[in-house]
Amino acid sequence: MTANAANLADYTSVPNVASKDHKVKKVGSILVTYKIFPEDIVENFDDLKAKIKAILPEYSEIEGYGTDPVAFGLVALLVQIRFPEDKTGIVDELETALSTIKGVSQVQSFNIRRTSR
Repeated sequence: MTANAANLADYTSVPNVASKDHKVKKVGSILVTYKIFPEDIVENFDDLKAKIKAILPEYSEIEGYGTDPVAFGLVALLVQIRFPEDKTGIVDELETALSTIKGVSQVQSFNIRRTSR
């Protein structure tokens, strides 16, 4: 038994906490909303959604989509994506990758928050 496991055993009633197989699991994640501006007026975002899914890292997942009217018929696509909290730099990396999709003029990340699920 390691010193760390012995200390944990002093503070919990879980029977296997001192076991060498006991692993601490991180449960938090980061939820990011990206606003994706198309180059022109788009009536259907299905093609763009498919392109976004194709470039997503394997450890991330799309939580949902929305739209945001910008001006004069131009509508931005909102995409909410969940990342594990232990990945660093992924928010900016994905923002850069999204901006390289053909038909996208600009991408902004906002509403970045930590969540426990």
